[in-house]
Amino acid sequence: METESEPYVRLATLRQLHDVVGELNTARSLADTLQTVADGIVKGLGYELACVNLVQPDGDLVVAAFSGNAAAEALITGRVGARASWERRLSMGETWGELRYIPHTEGWILLEDDVPQWYTEGPDPRFEDEWHPQDRLYAPMYAPGGGRELLGVISVDRPRGGRRPGPWGREALQMYASQAAIAISNARLRANMQRALVRLEREQQALRASEESFRQAFEYAPSGMAIAEMGGDQHGRLLRTNDALCRLLGRSASAIRRYSFSDLVHPEDIGTLLRTSAEGGRAELRLARRDSTYVWVSLRNSVVADTTDGPRFLLTHVEDIEERKRNELQLAHRASHDSLTGLPNSAELRARLSARLCERPGAISVRESAVQAVDKAFGGYEGGGPNGAYDEGGYGGVPYGQGPGYNGTSGAAYAPVPTSPGSGYEPYEPYEAYEPYERPYDPYADPTGERAFQGDGFDPSSGVAPLDHHVHTVAPGADPDDGSKGLAVLFCDLDGFKSINDRFGHNTGDAVLIEVARRLNTGVRDGDTVARLGGDEFVVLADGLGATDAADLAVRLRNAIIPPIRVDGRAVRVGASFGIGWASCGMTVEEVLKSADQRMYIEKRSRKTVHRRAG
Repeated sequence: METESEPYVRLATLRQLHDVVGELNTARSLADTLQTVADGIVKGLGYELACVNLVQPDGDLVVAAFSGNAAAEALITGRVGARASWERRLSMGETWGELRYIPHTEGWILLEDDVPQWYTEGPDPRFEDEWHPQDRLYAPMYAPGGGRELLGVISVDRPRGGRRPGPWGREALQMYASQAAIAISNARLRANMQRALVRLEREQQALRASEESFRQAFEYAPSGMAIAEMGGDQHGRLLRTNDALCRLLGRSASAIRRYSFSDLVHPEDIGTLLRTSAEGGRAELRLARRDSTYVWVSLRNSVVADTTDGPRFLLTHVEDIEERKRNELQLAHRASHDSLTGLPNSAELRARLSARLCERPGAISVRESAVQAVDKAFGGYEGGGPNGAYDEGGYGGVPYGQGPGYNGTSGAAYAPVPTSPGSGYEPYEPYEAYEPYERPYDPYADPTGERAFQGDGFDPSSGVAPLDHHVHTVAPGADPDDGSKGLAVLFCDLDGFKSINDRFGHNTGDAVLIEVARRLNTGVRDGDTVARLGGDEFVVLADGLGATDAADLAVRLRNAIIPPIRVDGRAVRVGASFGIGWASCGMTVEEVLKSADQRMYIEKRSRKTVHRRAG
């Protein structure tokens, strides 16, 4: 008996306890550990039946392992008992340290609760410490670390010898429950680690697959792709580019990594690049190729972060839009330029002239005073209409470039000036020796003061600058020696063109207009504008000229037009009449053009004879 051989029992129990605890640490999985716990109680602690109840995530306890009776194991393994029922049991009976003993005299009330149990009937005990089949002994298992987190409960039955365990047996069971709790915690930790490793491996495999997919999509994308740094001293530096971008820019990948987009962008587009937001930003701009040419591209940005707090990178998609831009520019050029001569058309002329004019509040109280001021300064035309002035909007109320006598596609000219009695016009006469003016023309220097007016490089998208930054356009003074300069508007009308068009056909007329346009373009500066207003009328805008400069320019252009023009083996000649007007803020575009048109007719009337010759 335990009391008669206590030292020998202790020694044997210690040996058995050492062996079964050692086996607890050899189990590989949580299920193996739980079964080893149950088997160790039967094998080493002297109980015939042992059951391990494990706390589930929802708090209830499930029978996770059973040892000692196959029938009982099949009956109750996997069954669940409510947490409240277990807490009731652990608060009843006698307290043996951490153990809880419920004698059969008190445990009968537990026969109907939902805790899974295996019991048999038996006779009442014959002596005080005899074990009854309905006695219950529980060993709670708490998580290591000093807390009271319940991991599970060990339930034992039928101690060998038929007696209740003595103090040493109770201590051994309590120690075993403590070691079992450590083993279960370690098994759970290993299981969690194994699941984490499996999950991590799957995530890494998915990441590697994703990286490989991204690499292939990045490297083999048909359009350019680039990764650039964000923030720091190297902000914007290109870290990686694909083959498509290297081919687009004509540079190797190692060479491109020395640059950022700000190093490659066209100087005129640097503002567009800086205004483009990093996240979801888009921009259309030009990038430099290795051969110093530029290609139009569309940039689309997105931000990529390696980790939550890791470095951020800029992923940029670069699409070649050179062909689309070329088509857009061609369409814009066709809309703003004459299809026959290639010169800016009437709408483009008005847009460029309008960009230089403003209302100029307070400078001129009445709009008419601006026109009259220019007319008086340069010998304004006092007649031309029924009331001594031209109608608003064009000659005789007809808009410029329209009306009788025009041929839109062939470029037919204005009808000849009327010769009916009382019209005030002298009839044209054929001429043989039409001599150019002998007035010398000294090439004028670059204008100073105001911004030079842009020619074909004019960007109409900029519009008119805000009034605070607008440089007012002012006509020069009447005194040619005062040194004042302005924006000269030269209105040119060809003399003798209609007869050529009627005699030799529209093809010859078109060729004459093309050649006249070329000669006019050749005779002006790069910053000046030569536009075809319509028919045989042209307008020249030349900024930064004084009165003398404008007159010299008119002479030079007239002398450039009158030499014979050879078309299909024959020589034809046309003359030209020029009227010089001046643009001034406070005037409208139509007023400026009308003023130059009036002076052109003054010059046309001032010549007594105009010769017309066709060879």
